[in-house]
Formats: sequence, structure tokens, C-alpha cells
Amino acid sequence: MVEVMGGLEPAREYVLRALNAGCHVVTANKQLLAEHGEELWAAAREHGVRLRFEAAVAGVVPVIRVMQESLAGAYIERLHGIVNGTTNFILSEMARTGEPYAAALADAQRLGYAEADPTDDVTGKDAAAKMAILARLAFGTPVSLDQVVYEGIEQITSDDLAFARELGLGLKLLGTAERVDGGISVRVHPAFLYAGHPLASVSGPYNAVTIESPAITEITLSGPGAGGPQTASAVLGDVVSAMVPPAPTPEPTSALPIISDVESAFYLHLEVDDEPGVLAQVAQILGLQGVSIKSVVQEGMGEKARLVMVVHPVLESRFAAATKLIEGLDFIRAAPRAIRVLEEQFV
Repeated sequence: MVEVMGGLEPAREYVLRALNAGCHVVTANKQLLAEHGEELWAAAREHGVRLRFEAAVAGVVPVIRVMQESLAGAYIERLHGIVNGTTNFILSEMARTGEPYAAALADAQRLGYAEADPTDDVTGKDAAAKMAILARLAFGTPVSLDQVVYEGIEQITSDDLAFARELGLGLKLLGTAERVDGGISVRVHPAFLYAGHPLASVSGPYNAVTIESPAITEITLSGPGAGGPQTASAVLGDVVSAMVPPAPTPEPTSALPIISDVESAFYLHLEVDDEPGVLAQVAQILGLQGVSIKSVVQEGMGEKARLVMVVHPVLESRFAAATKLIEGLDFIRAAPRAIRVLEEQFV
């Protein structure tokens, strides 16, 4: 049975009935797997049938099959993914043309890259469901959508992208799943990348996933992440695969704790009054929270002065505490804007 209807119900009921009846199932339903994957995989194991879902993540990019088969013996430490073509197109257009978020979203809708209601895409929920599936496969532990922390791109401005160019950075909506201190962290948020990162050059509606493991160092898979022909190709590939008996999705080995407070570098954008001592006071507050500045750009005078910086990796909780204190300073004219920065580069 092939299920491409979407939604949780009655898709869940139909898929379960097919599996329990001894029928192989192919699905492209990421929300269904993110919410009820363990139940469905257990039914497939119990009845000796296959549940295939390549089209649920990254469209025609064969990341599911590579993780389940080619890397079955690898100890995966980290995944980074651009797994939503709509947001990647929007951010690419904002960077390319300088147009604001609303105009880039309208372009995406006009070209068919965004739905009339793009909420799941632009808020990060769609990418979060996909990262829950990838994390389950990578780490062999149950991961549900409600355990994935996600942020969207609605607050990104063209100014952020302009300053990023000066700092040698490019912006992506990035999904991350990684092992942290005996647990795992799974999250989706905007993040800046340096040019040396393999995902930095992925633009437009394309998807890409980077897999890191001591056995392989790093591999990156990329290609069209959305579209009718692309999704159909992935579904038909699963239909063919279901005719050959691969190993079923294994049972979880353990339930690893979910780590919410992790280290990250950050881009910090401050609109300030142009007066003596501004940078010194900001630097002092950051220093008291253990936040170290890597690079700084200052621009403008008077009421249009802006202070933009990148800080070295620090626990997110400490950075959040620092920005809250900075927001209360008299010379701060608007709420600080912060975006994570990925430090990794592969050369």
C-alpha cells in the first residue's frame, strides 16, 4: 500500500491496518512518522513486513536508505540538514536580491515552492518532523516531534543577511541531531554557516544532509527536496525496494535523554545610540556571562547606529542571560536579534 494522503488520521489507521494484514507500506507522511513512528515500526516488525518512507525526508535525496543500509554499521555522531526547500529558497532569495522576508515568501508562493498557508514551513515545524525521523534512525532511540525544539525564519531581516556577508557567513534554516553528554539534542533553527561548511553552498529549493561519523568523517547528500516528480521518484524507489527483503527498522536500543542546553556560537545584532562606551558595556556584560567576542562590525551614527558581532561557542542559557541584560541597557533601541552560527568547516 502506498500512502500519500498526509495528515495523522485516517492515515495512521489505514497504515496500521495494512501492516497488521501483512502488507508492505510505502509512505511520504513525515508528520505521521514523527508522531506515531514507533507504533508503525513495531507493527511492521511484528508482522514481518516493510515500512518504507524515503520520500518523507528530503524528497529525492536518498538519506533514509543511506542511513539504513550503507551506514548501518557506522556510529553516527551528528547530522546537519537543510530539509525544507521552501525556507531555503526564501533565505537564498533574501541574500541574493536584498528583498525583505515578505517579498521572498511571496516569490516562493508564486513559483510553487510555498503553500498558500506556509506556516509549517516558515515556523520550522516541517523541518522538525523530518529531523525527528532522522534522529530516530541515526541514534536508535525514540524521538517524537514534541521533543524537537524548533524556530522559524519569520524574524529574519535583509539587514541580518547583509551584515552576514561582511562577516563571511551565509544563513540557512538548519536541523541538527547530535549526541551530547550521554544524551541527544535535536533542534531546528536559523544558523549562519562559514563558506567551508558543506551545506553553505546549498541554495534555492534544494535539500542537503551532512552525516558525521568517526568511521567516515563526513558525507553530504543533496538534491531537490520538494516537487511532484521528485516525491514520486522517491515513492517509486521505495516500491521497488519493498520487493527486496532489506532489514526492518530495528527496535530502539535505549531511550537516551534529550539535552536542551547546548553550546553554540551566535550572531548578535544590536541597534544602539551612538555614544561613548557602548561596546565596552556590551562586552562587559557578555564577559560576565562567559561569552567571548570573535568579531565585530559597527555601522552608522546617531539613532541609526548598529553593533553586530559573532561570539565564540557558549552554552545557550548563558548567552540568553547576557542578551536579556543587554536588552535592559539605556542605549539599546530595539530587542537584540540573535542567530546561531555553526563553527564547523570541512576543507
